[in-house]
Amino acid sequence: MSKWDGKSRGTLLGYKIFVFCIKKLGIKASYFVLYFVASYYFLFLKKSNQAIGYYFKNRLGYSNLKTRVAVFRSYFTFGQTIIDKTAISFGLRNRFTYEFDGIDILKNLLAKKNGGVLISAHIGNFEIAEHFLADIDLDCQISLVTTDLEHTVIKDYLESIAQKSSIKFILVKEDMSHIFDINNALANNELICFTGDRYFQGTKCLTEQILGKEANFPAGPFLIASRLKVPVVFVYVMKEKNLHYHLYAREANTKYRDEKGLLKAYIESVESMLKKYPLQWFNYFDFWDDIKN
Repeated sequence: MSKWDGKSRGTLLGYKIFVFCIKKLGIKASYFVLYFVASYYFLFLKKSNQAIGYYFKNRLGYSNLKTRVAVFRSYFTFGQTIIDKTAISFGLRNRFTYEFDGIDILKNLLAKKNGGVLISAHIGNFEIAEHFLADIDLDCQISLVTTDLEHTVIKDYLESIAQKSSIKFILVKEDMSHIFDINNALANNELICFTGDRYFQGTKCLTEQILGKEANFPAGPFLIASRLKVPVVFVYVMKEKNLHYHLYAREANTKYRDEKGLLKAYIESVESMLKKYPLQWFNYFDFWDDIKN
């Protein structure tokens, strides 16, 4: 049911190889090594190939040949965002450039001193946003609401080599005490960030069409955001050519306690990003629950 199991691809050895290449050879040389990694994924990962291939062929209407090419390019682009995130996190931010579309929305939001909610998706490379926001003197604290299902040796390794992040984490708990943490953060004029596109089986969901077919979305981000009486902004950090990133912020104009309306606005926003960046959809699982095995 368009669910995700909480785990992403990759091995500790693979990350160590990329870190070595970035430090010793540079970012562009790491991209060259990535061709071999992407080729392995393309040749041997049947389930993720089916999932991302379905996205290109059935949801975007690509031909068989164009789909196969896009599957490889998707893996390669995803790998580039991982290399970029790793490079930026241990001090190579100055190698990258960016442009910001919608910075006034975030500045106005913070000027009201009521905090705000950011909702992103697993498209582009939102995890590097803090490094670019700091560059433009946007004095804000971001708290990421997460289930922390991916606390792995890979995460521990990356944290051990990276510069300390300013992002705080609010863990979702069964007793709902994370709601108090969210309210406290907003009271301190902080930004609360959710990702709205990965539903876990057994949790409450909302169903809506995206790219022409119904899928399940986690209800939590939209229920909470629609009831907090603070501005909600959709945010994305999309990769472009030559180590360049494009940051987008779009304010959601929906009614109070209208979680379904907020979800529809979110989907429209995600679809507009995918129209510009079709290769940057990084949900490598049966998102629409429509793959016949």
